[in-house]
Amino acid sequence: MDFHELIINRRSIRKYTDEPIAQEDVRLILEAALLSPTSKSARAWQLVAIEDKSTLEQLAACKPAGAMSVAGCPLAIAVTVDSTKSEAWVEDASVAASYMQLQAAALGLGSCWVQVYGRFAADGTPSDQYVQEILGIPEECSVLCIISFGHPNEIRKPQDTEKLKWENVHIGKW
Repeated sequence: MDFHELIINRRSIRKYTDEPIAQEDVRLILEAALLSPTSKSARAWQLVAIEDKSTLEQLAACKPAGAMSVAGCPLAIAVTVDSTKSEAWVEDASVAASYMQLQAAALGLGSCWVQVYGRFAADGTPSDQYVQEILGIPEECSVLCIISFGHPNEIRKPQDTEKLKWENVHIGKW
């Protein structure tokens, strides 16, 4: 599948089978993040790969809604950045997370972005602090998101290119 087909067919997958992800595929997903560009080549991201079911279930409670895919996945990766080393840490972490999702799709795996930064757990604790505590992430590393990965247990239709919002594209100036 070429890149254009890949991005048309890549959809957020929230339900996974119990099949584990091959360690070579995990390595390729992590490598994709490590190959991602960063502002001023800071490479200040830090990634935490989690396969332990108990930890995944705890992480799924990082916010009241939208994180349940983490409880049911065989692999999740918390994407963090040492914000003292990069002023563009949100952008750096976003690119790394996106690269991992594209690599997963190329491997036939599903993934789902779970926003952590700026969200709150049910008890009002900031979600990034909640994740930091569970995973032992240092205070200077801000958690942007958790990406869940797995073999899809749901079928999603490809993007409909007829519904693209071309009216949002401006050439030369607004």
